[in-house]
Amino acid sequence: MEYLKSHIRDVYDFPQKGVIFRDLTTLFKDPRGLHIIGWDLSQLYRDKGVTKVVGIESRGFIGGSILAFELGAGFVPVRKPGKLPADTIKASYDKEYGKDIIEIHRDAITPDDVVVIHDDVLATGGTMAAAYELVKQMNPKKIYINFIVELSALNGRANLPAEAEVSSLLVY
Repeated sequence: MEYLKSHIRDVYDFPQKGVIFRDLTTLFKDPRGLHIIGWDLSQLYRDKGVTKVVGIESRGFIGGSILAFELGAGFVPVRKPGKLPADTIKASYDKEYGKDIIEIHRDAITPDDVVVIHDDVLATGGTMAAAYELVKQMNPKKIYINFIVELSALNGRANLPAEAEVSSLLVY
């Protein structure tokens, strides 16, 4: 895990003064780091019967796609409003710096699915909590939540559903 941490860039005072932004783009561009992410994420769910991985726009698409590929599962994007072409359901939520809305295709998940919802970073948990509620509306068999990085000082886990199994590869 130290290898992964050593490839994450800290950007100070972004997006506002006093914030240390954990920039995973420097990790994603490293071939070995990307391989380790894919392997380590997939090991968490290898025997769980996962059929769909839901990735949250936009950096959640990276790890989520890799995880789906490694597990032989389908990939489902959660996007900002107006980006998905078919019928959607939506949720609004509070995030670190304001309010936002996300959407998912209404037919993306079935009651037969076992789902991992993936995003790159757990900060306050607002985006993931909204994504979880969207997926839950579709009544899958099971929902897991996963992150590459968790910023523990922001206590984002407290904003996630108590019944969800939450895992993070790295904790700061």
